[in-house]
Parts: sequence; C-alpha cells; structure tokens
Amino acid sequence: MSSSTDCIFCKIIQGDIPSAQVYEDEHVYAFLDISQVTKGHTLIIPKQHVTNIYNTDAEIASQLFARVPTIANAIKKAFKPAGLNILSNTDAFAGQSVFHLHIHLLPRYDKNDGFGTKWMTNSDAYNQADLARISKAIADQI
Repeated sequence: MSSSTDCIFCKIIQGDIPSAQVYEDEHVYAFLDISQVTKGHTLIIPKQHVTNIYNTDAEIASQLFARVPTIANAIKKAFKPAGLNILSNTDAFAGQSVFHLHIHLLPRYDKNDGFGTKWMTNSDAYNQADLARISKAIADQI
C-alpha cells in the first residue's frame, strides 16, 4: 500500500485519524463520511493512494468497484432508504476536495434530504452527426 504523507484518507487507513469504519479488507476501506449528508453516507476508498479516477489502474478500480454492491446492500438492509446515489468527484472543478479517490454512497430518504442533483440536458444542442463525432473522439483515445 502506497500513501501520500499529507493525505487525510491515507491517515485514516493507517489509523492515525479515527473513523467510523464500515468495511475493510486488504484492498479497500469504507467508512462513514463525517459530514453525513444523509444517514449512512459512506465513503469507499482504495488503500493504495491514487488521486482520482484518471490516475487509477484497472486492478485498483476493479477491487474498489467490486465492493460497492456489498456495501450499498448493507446500507439498504440497515436503513431501508428509498434510493441511493453513487458519486465520485474528479478534480477540484468537479468538487473533489480530498485528493484520494473515493466513492460516495448516499442513501436517499426523501426529496428534501439535503442532497440533490440537477441535470440540464442539451439534447437539442447535439444532432446525430455531433454525437458520432463526440463518440469517435472518445473511442479514438481508448
């Protein structure tokens, strides 16, 4: 496990900072977000320090994302939310404030529970030719 010496999540993994642990194995650590946007708001992080999804190799991603359903179902059984949002912010512009890859599991209880998303669709702005160019630009980089 590699770590960044100034990373708060690495310090949590190492036990230097206390956390409300939900799950741990050799690859992943999950704990309650101290902010608790909603009851049961859980963070899942790789034990190996990676900044964000851009810097994550397939093995770390596989280990991390493989644990999401188990932990999400545990939240569902424990608290019976009406739904669940899965969120990960990459880079400061997108709202990332701790630069160690993490996935938020946000149980949802009602429409006014403190968390929200608002999608502004641009479906009228893109025709089929635009979508073909956009998809090709992405596919060409894979």
